[in-house]
Amino acid sequence: MKNSAVKVCNLRKVYAGNSGGTAALDGVSFDAEEGEIFGLIGPDGAGKTTLMRIVATLLLPDSGTAEICGFDAARDCRRIRQIIGYMPGKFSLYQDLTIEENIAFFAKVFGVRKEDGIGYIEEIYRRLEPFKKRLAGRLSGGMKQKLALCCALIHRPKLLVLDEPTTGVDPVSRQEFWDILQNMKKIGISVLVSTPYMDEAARCDKIAFISSGKILKTDSPQNIVAAFPKKIFRASGGKMFELLKALRGSGLAESAYSFGDSCHIVPKGGAGVEDLKKCFQSSAGNFSVAEASATLEDCFMELNSGERNRS
Repeated sequence: MKNSAVKVCNLRKVYAGNSGGTAALDGVSFDAEEGEIFGLIGPDGAGKTTLMRIVATLLLPDSGTAEICGFDAARDCRRIRQIIGYMPGKFSLYQDLTIEENIAFFAKVFGVRKEDGIGYIEEIYRRLEPFKKRLAGRLSGGMKQKLALCCALIHRPKLLVLDEPTTGVDPVSRQEFWDILQNMKKIGISVLVSTPYMDEAARCDKIAFISSGKILKTDSPQNIVAAFPKKIFRASGGKMFELLKALRGSGLAESAYSFGDSCHIVPKGGAGVEDLKKCFQSSAGNFSVAEASATLEDCFMELNSGERNRS
């Protein structure tokens, strides 16, 4: 059995001033093993950043425990900071220093030779090297992301803690970033990453869906999708608003959500394709309906809906 890279148990955090004492984290528990990419998946306000800051020893929980590579986050913060690389959601490097100067600074902070550090992160650094004299503040979003990752890796950490690292980054840079994470895993670095993107969730070894400070489910993406218990239909047409309005007023749909140029429907009361077609004929114009496979988005919406109904 593998050791834990991150193990949290019943974490709770309430920020002063929250209306009614709403908890940012409300009894969060999970176990991320060494050598895996573990994703925290949820929308804005779910509690992801609070949890990442606790793991990075920047914030103390009100109750509960967090162990990072076997060290207690509350008692052993100095030791933990030497063995993790942390990349916050907002770019936080020195914007008036160049790429080269930022890397040199972080190498010195962690007590490593810049040359040794660059040798370790060569795969990423060679994409930055042609621009090494450019100020960090003048880099594109994708370049800033790669620079921040270089600085987080310069000291060869055991664990990478990445808080929504690809938000606002172009699709090509997002793809490159996740390719880099897969390579980091191959050399033994554990990764804890938060993201609101389901395509990124699918690239993790294990994920935890989080909403309103609570973990809804933890498993591999494949197992979560395979366990979806209901039928799904996919409907598409030129009048999406009318399509959804007809669905929600028909009594045929347990749930109906827009997914790009189509919508996914969880039928109610044994409704099938023909029932849905009759519903749309008078109100939705041209359309198509077919049974579909569940996605991670469907799983999250179903779990989140179940949690709201219990609250």
